[in-house]
Amino acid sequence: MNDDPKRPWTQNRRFEFIEWKLFWEGQLNRSDLETHFEISTPQASVDLKRYRDMAGDNIAYDATEKAFVPSRRLVPQFLAPSADRLLLQLRALLSAALPRRDVWFKCLPAIDMAPDLVRHVDPDCLRMILQAIRTRSAINVEYQSLTNIRWRQIAPHALAFDGHRWHLRAWACDRHDFRDFVLSRIGRLGEIEAASYDPEDDVEWGTRIKLRLRPHPGLTEEQSLAIQRDYDMDDGGREVEVRLSMAYYFIKRMNLDLPDLPATRVQICIENMDDVDAAIAAAREEGSRRIAERMLQSG
Repeated sequence: MNDDPKRPWTQNRRFEFIEWKLFWEGQLNRSDLETHFEISTPQASVDLKRYRDMAGDNIAYDATEKAFVPSRRLVPQFLAPSADRLLLQLRALLSAALPRRDVWFKCLPAIDMAPDLVRHVDPDCLRMILQAIRTRSAINVEYQSLTNIRWRQIAPHALAFDGHRWHLRAWACDRHDFRDFVLSRIGRLGEIEAASYDPEDDVEWGTRIKLRLRPHPGLTEEQSLAIQRDYDMDDGGREVEVRLSMAYYFIKRMNLDLPDLPATRVQICIENMDDVDAAIAAAREEGSRRIAERMLQSG
């Protein structure tokens, strides 16, 4: 990327905007710069001249369209084109997590998504949880599991999203181990107190493993090729790195824990599931050993 440290960040941002317009929309007007960045006509003209001086092969002026258009030799220098990033932005826009101004389309394409059932999290609750993480403290929470509601003292050290809901990765002060707590199931909050634990003992959280994904063996050859394309597999497979503590959620979200489902529904399988199970068991054993040793030293 052509990010000259001597050039102001704001101008680099405008150059990125120019390339975004050329790459994704296929044209750019000087007024686009003026409107989006609230700059004067002379400043927009200077930006376009400087950009053409640096990357003239990327841009041409179409007198018929009365707009700048990308050349056939377009090679972005300030933009890292990413379909994944653009689609995430559109999803965030639909979820009202991103303002319209931050998506640079002059005219949005028709977009929509299936309803997303958001789990409600109280902002005051999240604020206190973040404080507990920041100060490495414990907090008393009224927690509703699927079987009961009771007060628990937990010391959160991380937040994790499983694809559907947010969890706390926390030291359970009453159980003397690390486990997950669903953030939206926390009701009333008590006091924040001092806690004696070390996040380094959470071996499941600190250890990563690569899941080797393959098309489900029950698929036909044509179906298998379609799945390989869907999941950007190389040589018939793909590796996905995940924390051991998050592996269960990935497996559940992808329906890989339901062996009776049709192959066309599951679509993929994990080639090294035995290795994953063994790694989780080993991490839990190592975590228990560290915790016991630490408690013995402090006790």
